Amino acid sequence: MARWEPNARERLVVAAIDLFAEQGYDGTAVAQIAERAGLTKTTFFRHFPDKREVLFAGQAVHGRLLAEGIAGAPDGADPLAAVAAGLDRATDSFTPEQREFGPRLRAVVESNAELRERAVFKQASLVEAMSGALRGRGVPERVAAVAAELGGRAFHSAYARWCEPAERRSFGELARRELDELRTAAAELGAAD
Repeated sequence: MARWEPNARERLVVAAIDLFAEQGYDGTAVAQIAERAGLTKTTFFRHFPDKREVLFAGQAVHGRLLAEGIAGAPDGADPLAAVAAGLDRATDSFTPEQREFGPRLRAVVESNAELRERAVFKQASLVEAMSGALRGRGVPERVAAVAAELGGRAFHSAYARWCEPAERRSFGELARRELDELRTAAAELGAAD
């Protein structure tokens, strides 16, 4: 086995998803994931602290991109326009390879209570990244929290739709549409009185 091979992280992710789909999360060991990827167990642990984290490999990148997009939104952009800029920026991390394994990844996470719990935690970290970026723009804390929650809902709804095999729209297009629908629904809350 070579000491260094390109794309080790991505190969580990794909190997893990495939094995989890084939034999279940609990029935898969780190050594099997590394072997399937053509790597060593040591290499696995250089990239991930445990087998659970391999399924959430992109979350840190997503959080960073969302925050960058919000920070880089035009001056004067309202909080939801800034969130939309964050969603646009996050689109860069959604590759055709991810779209291919996305349905399997979602199925593995949904099949395991521990993974569903971890997914909720990771979703909350994305919302916090957006909220922090909004506060950094001077948005009041409560407004930032609500806008970030809407952004988080848009992100996760768009991802679910983006993973559907028949879906051809980009993640960014889906996320913008979801955010627009949430903005409309929020506006209707005030009109309901």
